[in-house]
Amino acid sequence: MTKLMAGMIGLGVMGRNLALNMADSGCQMVVFDTDRQSVERAVAESAHDGQPRFRPVSDLVEMLAALPSPRIIFLSVPAGSIVDQLCDDLLRAGADKHDIVIDTGNSLWTDSVARAQHYEGRLNFFTTAVSGGEMGARTGPSLMASGDFGSWQRVAPVLHGIAARVDDQGRQVPRLPGQATVAGESCATWTGPAGTGHYVKMVHNGIEYADMQLICEAYSQLRFGLGLSMDAVAETFERWNEGPLNSYLMEITAEVLRQLDPDSGVPLVDVILDSAGQKGTGMWTAVSSLELGCPAPSLAGAVFARSLSARKSQRLEAARLLQGPADKTGPVPTVSELEDALYCGKICAYAQGFDLMLTQARQQGWTLDLAAIARVWRAGCIIRAVFLNRIAAAFEADQELAHLLLDADFSAEIALRQKGWRQTVASAALNGIPASGLSASLAYYDGFRAGVLPANLLQAQRDYFGAHGFRRVDEPLGEYHLEWHATPRSLTRRH
Repeated sequence: MTKLMAGMIGLGVMGRNLALNMADSGCQMVVFDTDRQSVERAVAESAHDGQPRFRPVSDLVEMLAALPSPRIIFLSVPAGSIVDQLCDDLLRAGADKHDIVIDTGNSLWTDSVARAQHYEGRLNFFTTAVSGGEMGARTGPSLMASGDFGSWQRVAPVLHGIAARVDDQGRQVPRLPGQATVAGESCATWTGPAGTGHYVKMVHNGIEYADMQLICEAYSQLRFGLGLSMDAVAETFERWNEGPLNSYLMEITAEVLRQLDPDSGVPLVDVILDSAGQKGTGMWTAVSSLELGCPAPSLAGAVFARSLSARKSQRLEAARLLQGPADKTGPVPTVSELEDALYCGKICAYAQGFDLMLTQARQQGWTLDLAAIARVWRAGCIIRAVFLNRIAAAFEADQELAHLLLDADFSAEIALRQKGWRQTVASAALNGIPASGLSASLAYYDGFRAGVLPANLLQAQRDYFGAHGFRRVDEPLGEYHLEWHATPRSLTRRH
């Protein structure tokens, strides 16, 4: 069997760890970075039994000469023009149409589509979206690959070799740095043509934003609504993590809440400035939902919540001037009701994300396997959660399922848990505790299940001031306009 061999350009945190992972899985690695210290560190870390497993090269010409043709070259560089620059540099160095260049960064999906078209016939531009952060890259990430299917067949052995694995129960199989590929089902998949992998990863990040926001709101209710100590809150998250809410984010939340500040000895969370950062992928998801007309308020609202948190000075001024409820002794949810609220909010966030992927797939003519996407998110990635097994099962059982909330099992579970969800949102409002994620998810749920919405009034308003027209319930295929400013007012059918 021919030994796998690949190149890695970019040896920052992600590139170095991906390359180490590839070496662990038996792939010979040729590495390059313009920063000499990054190269030296990577080569040193690659050592096994005193021998480095990386072959460093001084330039791209040397890299191409070191790799067998057709070559497989990974890029681990920031999203943007540097990706185009490196592709052009590789072509000048001698890369050809048989070589596969794989972007592993967080590129905007439309950029990936444009690059595949731009380099077609000159090199095979391929993408592999990576989720899991530094440790995921080192010991098994979730991988969403896209591009030419023939290229996927060639790079699949490398990607399956480094991807996270799940056991028969759908739980992540542990793997340590330096350990070869473990048994289990690989969390790497080909999502479709160029752009699909980065779109799926973008939506993954949008769900991640929403999931984190929901968890933070549950924490806020436990801490400031119920008045629990930090240890008690951490214990609650640990207990929740043993049930249907089991996930990576729940697990690390409990650990984070127990961490003390080394300087002051108080809980570390209490000394961290409440101003959240973001890198843009959540915003991309929100923009995409708006462009498609696909409602995703839990995902978009989580972006706005971070933006609001970043306005710390304004919030401090507002805290002095703006009054909340005079009586903060309103009813508070029980811990069990909060658990139900978090679970229902989480289902809605995932439902919005999958709806967004399905809507974009229809728009672009893609065929996305939503069950396969749910399966590769079960391990390695930030939003890995035990209930992704159920999401995968739902889309496998009904390949025509138009929306996750229409699945019988999920709809029945929300019906069972919604009382606690509603109690939690109402309590937050009555006591002045911000809960934009939980309330947005609930409003989405109620709007989605409503047979009649007040959009009929909205259409009448639009017709009044802008002559935009409206459809009638007794003739939905026709468009009508009322001459609001004429006397008498008359109704006309436009078509």
